[in-house]
Amino acid sequence: MSGLSDIYNRYLASNAVSTYEEDERIFRTRFKRAAFAVFLVLSAASPLFADEGDFFILNLALVNLISALGLNILVGFTGLLSLGHAAFVGVGAYCSALCITKLGIPFLPSVLLAGIVAAIVGILVGIPSLRIKGFYLMVATLAFQFIIDYAIIHWESLTRGIRGIELPTPTLLGLPLQKQVYYFYFCFLLAMLLTWGGKNLFRSKIGRAFVAIRDNDVSAEIIGVPVFGYKLLSFAIASFYAGVAGALFAGLQRAAMPGDFTFFHSVMFLAMVLVGGLGSILGTVFGVLFVTLVPFGLDSIVSWLARIYDPNITILVGPAKELAFGLLIILFIIFEPVGLVGIWMRIRDYFRIWPLPYISE
Repeated sequence: MSGLSDIYNRYLASNAVSTYEEDERIFRTRFKRAAFAVFLVLSAASPLFADEGDFFILNLALVNLISALGLNILVGFTGLLSLGHAAFVGVGAYCSALCITKLGIPFLPSVLLAGIVAAIVGILVGIPSLRIKGFYLMVATLAFQFIIDYAIIHWESLTRGIRGIELPTPTLLGLPLQKQVYYFYFCFLLAMLLTWGGKNLFRSKIGRAFVAIRDNDVSAEIIGVPVFGYKLLSFAIASFYAGVAGALFAGLQRAAMPGDFTFFHSVMFLAMVLVGGLGSILGTVFGVLFVTLVPFGLDSIVSWLARIYDPNITILVGPAKELAFGLLIILFIIFEPVGLVGIWMRIRDYFRIWPLPYISE
């Protein structure tokens, strides 16, 4: 047993630190650095064991991750409730689509412009946040969601209404991203960059101001935090993430369609944040994987049952998968209010003192 303890302490346990910078490292232990290296290797080698269908699901998860990170910045770290996040995603998607089809702007600059335009819109929506908060702010963002839904469908001269805007194959520096695997590498690099930016944001003065506003905005203002400015900044950053995600989603679908940015999708983004864990970057990753992959898993189970038993079972059991999915989310919120990241932290803490788990009892 002592041999195992020595191995754990030497290669897996936290390293001793002597400076504040070392203590603030993202990957503080050898185990975390090794796990991240293995993750990068597996991601690079993914074409060896994944097909185009798998890469489409992974691309969808990466797009959802970028969008959910933005919402967690707003809701989890700043405490500003929002039910209109899909509207900002839609703004980014249509902005990118119009830049490509109307102005002839390449795909990569259109993604950046989509984020900037969505951030500007987010600032305009966030202006009322100085006087309202909580439920009333949530209603205001919900109203914005309905306004965007109406504008997308009825402003046909710009958005083509229910027909949407068809897009050509995205290209990056002249290279077509026609295959899902190529698009995966692009989305993966962008998602890693934005995740790293979000992680470092909350190790900075801005991130600490967001957390102070979330905990008690009155106390934050008393100690000198310009609450209104930081609330607008939070809206801008969250909307920028959503706009980038919208542009990537439009490129993934090769179209910008009004049915992809409805109130239902805003609820789904909020579910990703709640299931994963509010105020946690890692929790956002867990929540996105859960909400994105579970429906595909339920579809696979229904298809398997149809092949084994009766093809008509799809008609009977198919609608039940939405019920099962919603029930899973409700159970998580009731029995695990801190989200999947809470489960991970308990497992991590258990093995942190292993092989002496009785210490925690």
